[in-house]
Amino acid sequence: MSILRIHDREILDSRGNPTVEVDLYTNKGLFRAAVPSGASAGIYEALELRDNDKSHYLGKGVSRAVKYVNEFLGTALCTQNVNVVDQEKIDKLMLEMDGTENKSKFGASAILGVSLAVCKAGAAEKGVPLYRHIADLAGNAEVILPVPAFNVINGGSHAGNKLAMQEFVILPVGADSFKEALRIGAEVYHNLKNVIKKYGKDATNVGDEGGFAPNILENKEALELLKTAISKAAYSEKVVIGMDVAASEFYRDGKYDLDFKSPDDPSRYISPDHLADLYKGFVKNYPVVSIEDPFDEDDWAAWKKFTGSVGIQVVGDDLTVTNPKRIAKAVEEKACNCLLLKVDQIGSVTESLASVSSPLLAVCKLTQSNGWGVMVSHRSGETEDTFIADLVVGLCTGQIKTGAPCRSERLAKYNQLLR
Repeated sequence: MSILRIHDREILDSRGNPTVEVDLYTNKGLFRAAVPSGASAGIYEALELRDNDKSHYLGKGVSRAVKYVNEFLGTALCTQNVNVVDQEKIDKLMLEMDGTENKSKFGASAILGVSLAVCKAGAAEKGVPLYRHIADLAGNAEVILPVPAFNVINGGSHAGNKLAMQEFVILPVGADSFKEALRIGAEVYHNLKNVIKKYGKDATNVGDEGGFAPNILENKEALELLKTAISKAAYSEKVVIGMDVAASEFYRDGKYDLDFKSPDDPSRYISPDHLADLYKGFVKNYPVVSIEDPFDEDDWAAWKKFTGSVGIQVVGDDLTVTNPKRIAKAVEEKACNCLLLKVDQIGSVTESLASVSSPLLAVCKLTQSNGWGVMVSHRSGETEDTFIADLVVGLCTGQIKTGAPCRSERLAKYNQLLR
């Protein structure tokens, strides 16, 4: 039941950047976990510790985080003789050793890598699937499979085109099973590829998350492409649309620059109210049911006004960064009505379900108890680790966003959900 050995190493994520991978050994065997990384990271996320040594992976190395695990965290957990089933105790111990609010001593990736590996080892010790162990930690007797949100058109920081808005997503909400939802998503994706070919063969190249990145400027045009592809696949009655705007990426001094990838031109900047009207037009003219990060992470007034005026899911990512304090404020302000849950934004699986405030499990409970939805999410820099597939089932959130039905680091999660 105790940890025999922990070894950390530097591996590469789906963008070819270094990240952390942890091997944890118990009497039951080896348990391995890898940590993802985001391109459009919110400023309030836990610290992703990089070496900043330009001679090593252009400054993006994680050798310091690896060292902290191998020389400090790993040694401490092995000598403490802690039980791998006791996730709360182990996570709390690591946070006490770090001693900072944003995990800036060891880095979120160091702590999270160990935390994920411990969770996998705990499931093996109990002799249950990982999703069942997570459900037990969360207090869920029953589990459900999620609706997948497929990111099929990329823009923003995820692509080299001129689209300001980052993701255009399809959700097969009318599917009878996850198996059918995955098939519908794949069929719409391939129909979309044929539709996009009119922009040239290179338009069907894919972005960081497997979505296409056609050279278009108007966000409305992306929605038209999705509408056409859904219709051609004959799933208009089963598929709806979502968006991840990532508006913090093009927020400039109180206004929003929808052509932010081009040289600055002040006349292009629009007000929060103008941007909100654009979204309302999308909702009116297309089956858009979910919009993530419609405004900057500190534009609280715009969030509150918009959420109170539309009858759709408004998802907080950069706004909330899976952080209990930010979530509590968003609940109080009624700034959004759905949490995007990312394991690396807060940096551990669970510290506590009550007084010590859990980064994942308690924030999930916090949001659900306030009538919010919860969508578990990948990052644009991913690994082949499938932990979030089990997480979304164990937490019973009913929604997962983990890329297009393309690229192995994305399909690893979808295939695990099939299993």
